[in-house]
Amino acid sequence: MKQKNSNFLRSLKIAIAVFLALVIYAYGFQVTNVKLEETKSEHRQTQLVRILRALAKPDILEYEREEFIVLLPIMVPCPEGDNSLDAPNTSNPYLVMTPSCADPREVVMIEGHNFESFSTGPLNFLPADSTVRLQLGTFKADKNGDFEMEVRLSPRPNEKIQEIQAITRKNIGTPKFTETALATWEKIIETVFMALLATTLGTMIAIPLSFFAARNLMEDVTSTLIGSSLSILFIPVGAYLGIKVAGLASQLSTYLTGNLLYSLAGLIIISLIIWQGVRFAFPQQEIEKISSSTIIGRTTIKGGLFLLLIMTLYLVSNIALGIGTYLAINLGSFAFLGDFVRDMGDILNLVIVIISALTIGAVFSSIAGRLGIKFGRTPKATTKIIQIVLAILAGAMLFILIMAMLNWFYEYNNYTELYAYAGIIGSLMGLVLGITLKPTAALKTGFIIYYIFRTVFNALRSIEAIVWAIIFVVWVGIGPFAGSLALALHTIAALAKLYSEQVESIMAGPVEAIQSTGANRLQTIIYGVIPQIVPPYISFTMYRWDINVRMSTIIGFAGGGGIGFLLSQNINLLQYRAASVQMFAIAIVVASMDYISSKLRENVV
Repeated sequence: MKQKNSNFLRSLKIAIAVFLALVIYAYGFQVTNVKLEETKSEHRQTQLVRILRALAKPDILEYEREEFIVLLPIMVPCPEGDNSLDAPNTSNPYLVMTPSCADPREVVMIEGHNFESFSTGPLNFLPADSTVRLQLGTFKADKNGDFEMEVRLSPRPNEKIQEIQAITRKNIGTPKFTETALATWEKIIETVFMALLATTLGTMIAIPLSFFAARNLMEDVTSTLIGSSLSILFIPVGAYLGIKVAGLASQLSTYLTGNLLYSLAGLIIISLIIWQGVRFAFPQQEIEKISSSTIIGRTTIKGGLFLLLIMTLYLVSNIALGIGTYLAINLGSFAFLGDFVRDMGDILNLVIVIISALTIGAVFSSIAGRLGIKFGRTPKATTKIIQIVLAILAGAMLFILIMAMLNWFYEYNNYTELYAYAGIIGSLMGLVLGITLKPTAALKTGFIIYYIFRTVFNALRSIEAIVWAIIFVVWVGIGPFAGSLALALHTIAALAKLYSEQVESIMAGPVEAIQSTGANRLQTIIYGVIPQIVPPYISFTMYRWDINVRMSTIIGFAGGGGIGFLLSQNINLLQYRAASVQMFAIAIVVASMDYISSKLRENVV
């Protein structure tokens, strides 16, 4: 009995599931406005056939064409007496009218012979004593070069001889590439390199970010409330200090940038100073316990070395700008090499401030973690008071920073009051956390970082590259640069997600073995994680380049450059034969890249 009831319930569930699926798909048909009767429309079928036939004939090759005019003398109306005219030369294309003469508006049969196979052209009536052409229709020869068509003569009676004219064109010489094919070649090259630059930039940024979005690497990252509060307070201060250090280094480097030789000499001298300073400030092994004065001295030297390093970057940027400008002027056809060197120097100059801010911010975060551990060793009452004070300050700063970001987007009128409210709310939340949490309680800060990065990546991936292209077109103008930036931003989010998921699937054994030796987190990632993820990272990067080539055809519709610009232009102008050339080129490039990437994966991965 129980067996029957179980089978009945299972059958009932299946029936309900099938019924729900039918309802869902039926509603889906309604929402998507499925109209199969439209596919049966004769007009739509005709248009579809016309487009498909045009797409099947890509405008790749063309001939030089020579125009031929074939004339047939006729009498309209028929004259009295003899109406015979000279017989046509049948060795060349010729026309015959049946009957040989006729009255105005009379329907006659026009025959053509010896024309080019499948040639077409207009059939005109040429009145006597007039320069006008009255088109009677369009002829199309068969494979033998013959055609027949009925026409109605024009109402232009005249006693003089009038003419029927057929105009056709004949291919001469050898075929050559059309303007459409040449433009497509230029744009498909642009598309491939646009995708290459976007993939390179996206990969460089996505690789380090992917580790923050890997759950297995972040789940054991914990901190006390004191450490987290110090990080919130120290990191913005460190970033601000990094900006100031970059500004100071820029000013100091100007003393060496007036002359290229001075810049090169300064670069060499500063590099030697950095090398010697690193050997003192970062000894490989301590023989004996170091004193406080040595620690202070090394810390001071490290700060000076960082300032010199930023100066070095500015000098490298200036040298690249100078050399690039010189090469661009003197290399002639290879001036693009100089432009590249100059642009790389310009890019370096732009990112130095970011590098400085992130580096010092990371250093201050490390200092905050150490101070958090140190404060945890103080007496319990003192630790609780420190925790409450730091939590209040950190909460206020965090909410004020969030409000500053919102104010940048929405431009509030009374932003001063909003900052005050944000600070008060943050302080109250910090106070509550400071009172309720124990000083030794471990906060899952790694999970917070993990979810923040995951959310950002998902948000960026959810917005298609064509939307980003519209935004970047406003920023940098119409062209492939805007398309490269749009693809790069989408690539960062997509690859960071794929990379992080690959990190999550690595074997835990090598990581645990390295951690058991006392290695820190950075050493664990370098020696335990990276060797396992290099092959799939290479594979994902190659595949992303393939995706970016295909996506670049779409962002061209928004002004992002590449072959998509030509494709959208030809489709909008209903020039489907030209659009077919671009589609054909895209298919060839994607297929070629798939073959090349598979071979590279076999050899590298």
